[in-house]
Amino acid sequence: MTQEEIENLVDVTRQFREQLLDDHLRPGYHIVAPEGIAAPFDPNGAIYWQGRYHLFYIYQDRKDGKTVDNHWGHISSTDLFHWRQHQTGLKGGMYSGNCFLNREGNPTICYHQVEEGNAMAVALDDELNTWQKLGVITPRTEPGQTHHNKYRSWDPFGWVDGEYYYAIFGGERPGVAKCESLDGDWRYTGDLLAHSVEGVSIAEDVSCPDLFALDGRDVLMCISHKLGCRYFVGEWKDEQFYPVSHAQMSWSDNLFFAPESLVDDQGRRIMWAWLMDVHHWRERWDQGWSGTMSLPRVLSLDDNDEMQIDVPKEIEALRYRPVSLSGLTVAADRDRAIPEVSGDSLEIYLDVESGEARYFGVKVGVASKNAANVEETVIGYDASAGVIRLDARRSGSVEKSENVDAGPLRLRPGESLKLRVFIDKSVVEVFANQRQAVARIIYPSKGSVGVSLFAEGGEATVHSLNAWQLSPSNPY
Repeated sequence: MTQEEIENLVDVTRQFREQLLDDHLRPGYHIVAPEGIAAPFDPNGAIYWQGRYHLFYIYQDRKDGKTVDNHWGHISSTDLFHWRQHQTGLKGGMYSGNCFLNREGNPTICYHQVEEGNAMAVALDDELNTWQKLGVITPRTEPGQTHHNKYRSWDPFGWVDGEYYYAIFGGERPGVAKCESLDGDWRYTGDLLAHSVEGVSIAEDVSCPDLFALDGRDVLMCISHKLGCRYFVGEWKDEQFYPVSHAQMSWSDNLFFAPESLVDDQGRRIMWAWLMDVHHWRERWDQGWSGTMSLPRVLSLDDNDEMQIDVPKEIEALRYRPVSLSGLTVAADRDRAIPEVSGDSLEIYLDVESGEARYFGVKVGVASKNAANVEETVIGYDASAGVIRLDARRSGSVEKSENVDAGPLRLRPGESLKLRVFIDKSVVEVFANQRQAVARIIYPSKGSVGVSLFAEGGEATVHSLNAWQLSPSNPY
């Protein structure tokens, strides 16, 4: 490369970085694609290795507006929020999969090789920058013979258990395969699911599977392209998964998509998902990027096998400019502005008692009274429906009538609503009483940064409101 070419490249790179920094919708502390189009942007290959969190993600080479190939990007972190970009060591036809330790203790990925089948690769260095692809593991069948006469597979999940390596072959009516060695002759053992659960067909799509032990139970987390992100609680035994219960992690659409998790040195099960921008598809592409992941979520099970969800404590290192208020009354059918709190990079904690209100909560991304359009994102608890609702239909200057999600939540007798709300430019994530979470992508106008409380059908009491500005942790 000539000196002139280097100078031109530096100049273009600087201009692009400045463009990203000027984009008021690019998240600051959520993981985002560093550049280019990432759709899909599935998190993959998550592993805690040699003192660092490693996470891979799908991104695309594009030419003339069309995808020409898929690769795995790679980032690592010591604190879950400041991530270092690695060189791309996994290129060419890479689709979703996981990372596990093989018998020799080396990080190994099980992934889908486009147009070839499910495959394995082994890391060759401790930085996880260099990998050796071992080839396809999809079992061969006789001509005309397929698994259940209708078997397509993608998004595998591999692990080692005793004398065998196993792999879930995700897709429609998923199966399990096993082998004594990573690159040996794999063979099917049968269906993944031993039986169905109420409301979910045995043939339901199980994609991006993630099987792990959690608090004395086994959990199968996955997506269905119809049902969205979800999980089964049950038991892995006799080379099948025996589900006992099933619950969803997204409801109205597939915005919360492609889950991936790891266990760290503290024993925490931490997951991410791709926040697929289903209602604003392509709207960031003209800025030279797309692809945002959820906040990391720490998962646990309570005594009733219900999922408990929270944000890792490491996020507290991003807090500054704290605000603390208490004893606030919100009048019935009125909004109460909170002038002490505003911004587009915030954490807000609320402890609210409903009183007689049937619907109450907080509004963020509120436009000023002088704004031309009414903009607000409404986060509320609907007591009659038993849901925590995140309504982003009026989150920007153009209304998106379907941009709303509502997760089931029933407050117990005497229980107050405890909300953790995270605003990060174009992302809002809400965690309610550590047992439910909802997320939306929003597109507020620049300056729509207000916060207010509301109550409908009766007044509500805010016992405490704590808020912090959150410092961006992404380089740009």
